[in-house]
Amino acid sequence: MSQRLDRINELLRREISTVLQRDFEFGGALVTVSGVDITQDLREAKVFVGVLGGYGAKVIEQLSQRRALIQSRVAKRVVLRCTPKLDFRLDTSAARGVDMINVLDEVDKIPKAPPAPAEDEEA
Repeated sequence: MSQRLDRINELLRREISTVLQRDFEFGGALVTVSGVDITQDLREAKVFVGVLGGYGAKVIEQLSQRRALIQSRVAKRVVLRCTPKLDFRLDTSAARGVDMINVLDEVDKIPKAPPAPAEDEEA
């Protein structure tokens, strides 16, 4: 991916995060924008949203219903030829990371084989 697209992705991530933090309530859930992936033609952007302490599908549905409002507020702050259409998707990478750490902790608890006896070296 080009550096320009990377910069645009990061700019959109920050601005969408700001809009969500300032203008939305999610009923006790912690909602974070973990990443944005914009197409080469800058017309569409996948917005990956992480949800902790709530129902992810409900939050994604709420964001999708209010997509036009979010897009208009982002368009006021980000100057692009055209404002990309936002497609909100649930990001489960944090939950997968926690699951992976739990699996590694379980593996660490499994008894290990004793070390092989050292062979005497001949002089």
